[in-house]
Amino acid sequence: MASDARGLYFGPVANGAVATTLGRRRCMIERSLMALASALIISSLGLSALAQPLDVPFVVTPDGQMAGCASSVVAGLDPNGDGFLAVRSGPGTQYQKIGEVYNGDIVGTCDARGPWIAITHGQARRKGWVHGRWLRDHAG
Repeated sequence: MASDARGLYFGPVANGAVATTLGRRRCMIERSLMALASALIISSLGLSALAQPLDVPFVVTPDGQMAGCASSVVAGLDPNGDGFLAVRSGPGTQYQKIGEVYNGDIVGTCDARGPWIAITHGQARRKGWVHGRWLRDHAG
């Protein structure tokens, strides 16, 4: 192997061509930077929560005038308790927790299964299920 004035090593490869370590390193660095950039974008947009599939999906059907869901406010959570209402992937505690809503949060209420309510929440309008005990009708 030999090196050039910049200290880059190069040498013959199996087919007789010359390969540089610079090319290999550059590829590795570019791939690493792309992965890092993708992770930062996903994190900053909160897309990890968006990517979470629901175990019990529901459809938000617009009615032509409204957003397709009623509006409720989260209320009555014990400030000395957990401080949040768990958003789940289905209507029950046996489903995975995929998010949290808090006292004062306004959510869209879209469907119901027993005491469990299908909601949309947050700026990204993420979907999930919460227990209806802590939702109050919201005018507006």
